[in-house]
Amino acid sequence: MLISEIFYSLQGEGTLVGVPSVFVRTSGCNLRCVWCDTPYTSWKAEGVQREITGILDEVGRSGSRHVVLTGGEPMLFEDSVKLCEGFRRMGLHITIETAGTVYRTIDCDLMSISPKLRNSTPFGDLQWEERHEKLRLQPQVLRQLMAHCDYQLKFVVDSPQDLAEIDSIVETTGAAAQKVLLMPEGRAAAALQEKSLWIAELCKEKGYRYSPRLHVLLWGDRRGI
Repeated sequence: MLISEIFYSLQGEGTLVGVPSVFVRTSGCNLRCVWCDTPYTSWKAEGVQREITGILDEVGRSGSRHVVLTGGEPMLFEDSVKLCEGFRRMGLHITIETAGTVYRTIDCDLMSISPKLRNSTPFGDLQWEERHEKLRLQPQVLRQLMAHCDYQLKFVVDSPQDLAEIDSIVETTGAAAQKVLLMPEGRAAAALQEKSLWIAELCKEKGYRYSPRLHVLLWGDRRGI
């Protein structure tokens, strides 16, 4: 598998925020979010080809009981299934972070799905605008992933106007409000703080959950954190 990085940190987003976890980040993505915070796994996919056994050994040495398979888009790769089988044999809690555009029957404890809103589309990019807009939202795949195991729907919010699209996705998928998380778009603590105030009010109004981006608040916009 093409692996961008493996690192031990705290989960920065979602229902498990703050939990010490080892992250396995695959490289390669079928989308091109304009605000992507890991462009080295999408716009310019970088990494090293790793054998599954070597990945499992490194994860085991971390001592963590939680593993997060992220990307990029890990569901693109058939070997992600075998990798998660290995995580299960190790007795780990498995989170998969995905945009929800690809379904695979894969072993995990939490399917952390981040459907991409229209604010993610790279308008003006002749190569990617149409492709991204066509692929970014796959309601049937979202429903399949949500039925597969415990889930959370995690939305990157840029403006209050995003709420109408979020409500539509929630209605279409039948997602439970308490499993819907809103988090601010941004790669700097100041920008996150500014957006957090009105996003918190939206959560109170709709019954959704607020998610910080703890890793950015603690360490800033850096890799391996």
